[in-house]
Amino acid sequence: MSEKEFPPPLLCPPHAHRRLRCGFALAALLLVFDTATVSAAKIVTTLGGIDGDLKIAALAGLDLTQYADRDVSAAQARRLYERAPAQIATALEPYGYYDASVTGELKETPEGWNAILTVKPGEPVTVAELDLKLEGEARELKSVRLALRAFQPKQGQPMNHDAYERGKAAIQAALFADGFLDAKLLTHRVEVTRGTHKATIKLAWEPGRRYRIGRTDFEGSQFNENFLLRYVPWSEGDFYTQEQLLSLQQRLTEADYFAIVDVNPDVENAADGIVPIKVTLAPAKRSIYTGGLFIGTDTGFGVRGGLERRWMNRRGHKFKSELILAQRLTSASALYQIPLPGTDSRTFNFGVNYRDEDTETTRSKTSSLVASETRQWMGFTRTLGLHLQTGDFEIGDRKQVVFRGNSTMLYPQFALTRKRADDPLFVRRGYSVNLLARAAVKGALSDTDLVQLRGDVKWIRQLQRRHRLILRGTVGTSWVDDFNRLPPDLRFFAGGDRSIRGYGYQTIGPELEVDPAFKPVVIGGKHLITAGAEYEYYFKPKWGIATFVDAGDAFSGTEFEPKIGAGLGLRWRSPVGMVRFDVAAPLREPKDGVQIHLVIGPDL
Repeated sequence: MSEKEFPPPLLCPPHAHRRLRCGFALAALLLVFDTATVSAAKIVTTLGGIDGDLKIAALAGLDLTQYADRDVSAAQARRLYERAPAQIATALEPYGYYDASVTGELKETPEGWNAILTVKPGEPVTVAELDLKLEGEARELKSVRLALRAFQPKQGQPMNHDAYERGKAAIQAALFADGFLDAKLLTHRVEVTRGTHKATIKLAWEPGRRYRIGRTDFEGSQFNENFLLRYVPWSEGDFYTQEQLLSLQQRLTEADYFAIVDVNPDVENAADGIVPIKVTLAPAKRSIYTGGLFIGTDTGFGVRGGLERRWMNRRGHKFKSELILAQRLTSASALYQIPLPGTDSRTFNFGVNYRDEDTETTRSKTSSLVASETRQWMGFTRTLGLHLQTGDFEIGDRKQVVFRGNSTMLYPQFALTRKRADDPLFVRRGYSVNLLARAAVKGALSDTDLVQLRGDVKWIRQLQRRHRLILRGTVGTSWVDDFNRLPPDLRFFAGGDRSIRGYGYQTIGPELEVDPAFKPVVIGGKHLITAGAEYEYYFKPKWGIATFVDAGDAFSGTEFEPKIGAGLGLRWRSPVGMVRFDVAAPLREPKDGVQIHLVIGPDL
């Protein structure tokens, strides 16, 4: 035995009236010394015989697991072990196992204690009879029928109490969501016969009357009630549905006027089958100022700033402006929006734009005026507009210019856009579709006849927790009378960050050789076909790597000669958005070297 240090002897005075005090002191000292010599150690639990949800439930119900990181004495270890069989049996009952038995042993190890437990869950109790009673029109509603059909446990299935509670709550929620605000669960009984391992479930609802929507009251808004009523998707007297309330909440949120949007039925004031709706609002910040530095492979280093007024007046008019100053791009834009009454988010838009762009193949300075109408239509955002564009442009690289000109184009434009994403900042499941058509007539403020169609599609899917697949494609075509009068932004080019990586911005297209001493000049084409596939793997929550291949061509006539680029990339989910750093090279023209592409922005 190792030597221990003992405290010095306690000297007790011989006085009789102090003998009792001395005895207590000696007892306390001996108790402290004895406690200090009792060893304490960790206890480890090993559970076998079951797995999955049963094992998780059993471990959660054990006191033993709560002491995994604490020191226990031998007496504590024995008490915890002796309680385990009853605790495991209780934990398995909600899953339909009422005859579970537990065997095992408690072993002392050099590190402490090991509680080894083996569980035999026994025969599960199954549902022999399921009786769900709901009378009247409520049972005929689709959402209620689906909830009744989805109820578990079904006849013949194990009696799972968690599933039972979820199914019961789902039926109650479906009744409430379809206007049966007074629905009551009159009968809720589960009878279990342990001897036969059978259970009977009996549930009965009294749905009551179905409520209709009454008055809609708005509180806290900066606008008057007549303006807000344009967002209400129902008429007073319609049957109450929770789906309608969610639709109103989404519309008010998307209007971008409010920091708080809360839409609820005013159940306390419901009477005679009529429930009023209470909408609580709080204004958002009226003015938004944006600014910052940015870098893009296609534009170079730059700075941008913007001002947005969420509402200009009591009628909810909006204003937005932005200025961009970059190495190869200068642009300024202003947009004034007038929202209109209705449930389709209809707006009139009036814009003015200026753009000065300098690429490897073109230089242009253009000004444009735009008037358009935007609304929600068949699941798309539909835009009908009239564009007037004028400006000077050059086609050719900086060493040789093929064509200098001035162009004016007036054309109506029709566009459909649709985006769906589970998370706008990092899409795991989503897609975007953009369709565009425009036309111009020579002589009607246009320098040439033009009909142009374009479609862009992007699809994103998370395959596993750390893996994403991204597919995209673009198709465009033009019918034009005098191609030389067409400004660069109405021609088709390929190459660049969002086109075919491995090639410079707008460096793919039909070429024209002017001087044999220089390489041919890309002049743009009438048609465009590109596609890309990308696979991402995230080795950290915010960091990932990517491999990709892009292909396609901008061409005229039938001379489609696809260019292919491939490479690797780094992904960073930064606080300001997704950052994509790619290194790519053309596969068929290796002499063109490696291109670096940097893009900052959302996935869709």
